[in-house]
Amino acid sequence: MKKFILIASLAILLLAACEDTEQSTNPAWVDQLIEQFEKAPAGNPPLSIWQYEYKGETVYFVPAHCCDIASVVYDASGEVICSPDGGITGKGDGRCDDFFDQRSNEQLIWKDERKR
Repeated sequence: MKKFILIASLAILLLAACEDTEQSTNPAWVDQLIEQFEKAPAGNPPLSIWQYEYKGETVYFVPAHCCDIASVVYDASGEVICSPDGGITGKGDGRCDDFFDQRSNEQLIWKDERKR
């Protein structure tokens, strides 16, 4: 009986040690951007962050979330590459006109689930 109690105690300790500690696989700057978005009022449409391959590189796309606000494409280090759409003209900044045609491997990284 002592062996059973010892084994059961060890099993419980092991399970407690393996507690789910979800860690982000995002670059730190993406997690900081998510924190910033979560502190701001909910947008309409909701804010989101998407990961793509574009011109052989991993990029992160934040779609426009309101009137006359441009969308943003970031490189893997968090530097702004371009704004493919949105803004006053709705056509972005003109630096990546081919973004929507050339992007691939779409992956949703984060979407604000709060209701406005």
